Amino acid sequence: MPYSVRLKRSAEKELDGLPAKVHDKIIKAILSLEENPFPRSAKKLHGRQGARIRVGNYRILYVVDHTNKEIEVFSVADRKDVYR
Repeated sequence: MPYSVRLKRSAEKELDGLPAKVHDKIIKAILSLEENPFPRSAKKLHGRQGARIRVGNYRILYVVDHTNKEIEVFSVADRKDVYR
């Protein structure tokens, strides 16, 4: 059974501010998490709960709830700003 993906409001706002070409790549990557919440490129976050995947110079930070089969994306930003 696939996972459901939810975006926090803050992640939605960050997505809205991205260029169209990057936006489409990131949406594709987020939707791919439904089938595989931990692709080979995923890395565990240090110092906090969650994981990240890389799309070019952008990072998608998310938390997986295995009990409810949900993924919550809480941040999408350029790599230089995402961990602040």
